[in-house]
Amino acid sequence: PGAAAQGVAAYSEMAHNWVSKALPVEQGADAAALRMEVIVGNLDSRLRLAPCGNVEPYLPVGVRLWGKTQVGLRCVDGVSRWNVMLPVTVNAFGPAWVVKGQLPAGAVVTEADVVQSEVNWAQDSNPVLRERGAWVGQVATRALSTGQTLRQGMVRPARVFQAGAPVRVVAHGVGFQVTADAQALSVGVVGQMAR
Repeated sequence: PGAAAQGVAAYSEMAHNWVSKALPVEQGADAAALRMEVIVGNLDSRLRLAPCGNVEPYLPVGVRLWGKTQVGLRCVDGVSRWNVMLPVTVNAFGPAWVVKGQLPAGAVVTEADVVQSEVNWAQDSNPVLRERGAWVGQVATRALSTGQTLRQGMVRPARVFQAGAPVRVVAHGVGFQVTADAQALSVGVVGQMAR
């Protein structure tokens, strides 16, 4: 039992080292801007693994090194080959925009509504809205509460007119300007084409 426990501890350390080296490759430029933290969980204490000369850590297909995840360990050189999953938590701390009050759904998000703070980007799978231009003047898609990190899907561009609304179309060129009254055929959203 003592040797088995030592082996399990060695596997956890092996997985931690492997994840720490794989993170910069997996996350690319984001990993350099973030303070990464890796917490390796434990294998089931009832698990008895056969001795192995070469254990290979790997990332299962479709799994990302982000938030609560898992790393595979497989015996590639042993009397009996085995494959186990080890729980891993990857935290990524960095600056982000955080709501500092209550915002109802449909409210326009302004600079007065948020504050920059260090948060765990990996707490949610939706990407953090890093740039001010990605959220300022946008509309909250749902009610937002104090402490929530602004992420993709929480805001959308503001609608400025509905389909069927009267609009003024202005075309500019070198030395000329053409203006015409028209009727919108589609919804007008800031930053998007409308018919």
